[in-house]
This record gives sequence, C-alpha cells and structure tokens, in this order.
Amino acid sequence: MRLLRFLPVFVLAWPAFLQATGQAPHDYRIDVDTSDIESLQRGARIFVNYCMGCHSASYMRYNRLGKDLGISEEILKRNFMFGTDKTGSTMDIAMKGADALVFFGVAPPDLSVNARSRGADWLYGYFMTFYRDPSRPFGVNNLVFRDVAMPHVLWELQGFQRAVYKTVVQVDGTEVEVIERLEQDTAGTMDPDEYRQAVHDLVNFMVYLAEPAKFQRQKIGLWVIIYLLAFLALAYLLKKEYWRDVR
Repeated sequence: MRLLRFLPVFVLAWPAFLQATGQAPHDYRIDVDTSDIESLQRGARIFVNYCMGCHSASYMRYNRLGKDLGISEEILKRNFMFGTDKTGSTMDIAMKGADALVFFGVAPPDLSVNARSRGADWLYGYFMTFYRDPSRPFGVNNLVFRDVAMPHVLWELQGFQRAVYKTVVQVDGTEVEVIERLEQDTAGTMDPDEYRQAVHDLVNFMVYLAEPAKFQRQKIGLWVIIYLLAFLALAYLLKKEYWRDVR
C-alpha cells in the first residue's frame, strides 16, 4: 500500500524520465483491420521485399498466406517466394543465424509473432521514427527503439528524417538535449501520407501474421454466440412449458 503513495509522483515524472533517457514520448496509434484483404496484400508485398532479407516468418507457410489473402499460386511463386520453390514451405530466409550475428552483431529475430509481443502501436511508431544519427553503425537511430542495430530498410520509401533538439532543464538544474520532433531531411519515393499508408499496411499484415486464424475465429465465435442465444431462448420456453402444470 505504501507504494501506491508514490504512484502520482511516478506518473508525473514519467515524461521527464523519457526525455532524460532520450526516449521521447510519441503518440503514434494505428487502427488495424485484418479483414481488409487489399491492405494485407500490400503489407505482404512490403514484408517480403523489405523485411525478409534478414527476418524470417517461420510460423507461416506460403500456401496459407495465398489462401487467406486471395493470392494465386502463380503470383506467390513469381512475387513472394524468393528462397524456395515449394508453396508448402515456411517463410524462412537463406541467411543463417550465425552469419547474421557476424554481419550485424545480433541475429535478426523471427517476425512471426512480433506484433503480439510488441503491439501494433509500437511497430507503427518504430517504422515511423527512424532518423539520421552519424554515431550509429548504419547512420540511423530510432525514437521507439533507441540504439537499434537495424538499418532503416524503408529509407527508399520514406527518405531520411533528422532530429530537432531542444534543451530541457532537469530538477537538479542540469541541462540536457532531448529530441523535440523529427523533420524530413531528404525525400523518398513516397510522400508522407503514402508512407504512412504503407506502414499501416505493413503493420496490418504483421498483426495478421501473428495470429492468422483471428478473423476466422471471430466469425465462428459470432455464430457460436448466435447459436447459444437461440438455444437459451428454446431452453427458456421448454422450461416454462414443463413447469406450467407444476404448482
């Protein structure tokens, strides 16, 4: 109970803590809709072209992907399957974990359930907040994932952003430089609205990837609820009929 006394202090101090650690708060939010097949198709295309160079999705099979998203086997083989010729194969990559460890210093994680572990809002903010940082090995940093080891793979689409800093005076009187906002530094092939839509589609696909049966389960669940309500009504009528003559 004593810890609850410090809860208001912690809540008020949290923004200052984030600034002091360089993790500027962000308000990126996304509304995902895994029933939007066209969005999922666009997101899948971005995923296989930009993410699967390093990251696998080994819990998903290509034929399941094609069936759920309405992608024909011919299009799957031509535009999605670069590491195998079997549609029943999982979405693995050719790069071995040991090699990735040498190349990047850390093995890129499998992204099959990343949306469940990180959350859709986190992923959306992550893809939106890369910025130039010459001190980093790949020349970029990230507001959501500070000192990330991954390069900005979507730079061709978004371009590059630069950080705009401001000075914040701490409680003890010391001054620290924190990131106030990100500004466009060099343009990409997409304008900001187009890039936001591309990231939305990518995150939407990753949410589907983390739980492919969710939409189907929700549809089945709706019919189950309807059945139970109908059975409840029938049981109630039978109960009234049975007990009508019982006094």
